[in-house]
Amino acid sequence: MSDHVHISRRDFLARLSLLGSLAMAFPATLLAELRTSKQAEKQPDWAAKHPWNTIAAVQEVLFPPGDDIPGASDIGALAYLYRAIEDPGSYREDRDFIFKGVGWLNDLTQERHKKNYLQLSGAEREKTIDTIVQSRAGRNWVSLLLTYILEALTADPIYGGNTYGIGWKWLEHQPGYPRPSADKTWDKLLQRRYRL
Repeated sequence: MSDHVHISRRDFLARLSLLGSLAMAFPATLLAELRTSKQAEKQPDWAAKHPWNTIAAVQEVLFPPGDDIPGASDIGALAYLYRAIEDPGSYREDRDFIFKGVGWLNDLTQERHKKNYLQLSGAEREKTIDTIVQSRAGRNWVSLLLTYILEALTADPIYGGNTYGIGWKWLEHQPGYPRPSADKTWDKLLQRRYRL
């Protein structure tokens, strides 16, 4: 697994609330428009399949939406993660670890509730995440998912996350210039350089 800074879910949510206070002027109407347009979009086939549907549910627990706060689905966290770990030049260790974590998660919920994670109520899902972070592997798994969520929030939309720049708007961030073009994203540059 690649080196990551590990923070607890509680610390992450505390830091998130600080970001929220910085983004108080974020227009809720913009978020409502985004959610309406995303509902009309056709989801890719892979998003409804295992393990991606479970990962999406976990992302929503880790980065929940609010009336004026974008959630994981609003920022395209799942699409960003998919692109990041399915790319041929990505960290295979991250992909393997995330997928193993989904297996561990479902094993735990089967043991405790006789259900898969997706069959749990919202409160049961949150409690399950609180339980898994009690172990080192669980903390590392959640930390890795949070890292990719934060990347999706702040990365250029060309990489699949930060849908319509909603993360930048929420954080009142002005992106750098020039922004990457489709043929000059990091993955394309790596492919050219190393002929992946």
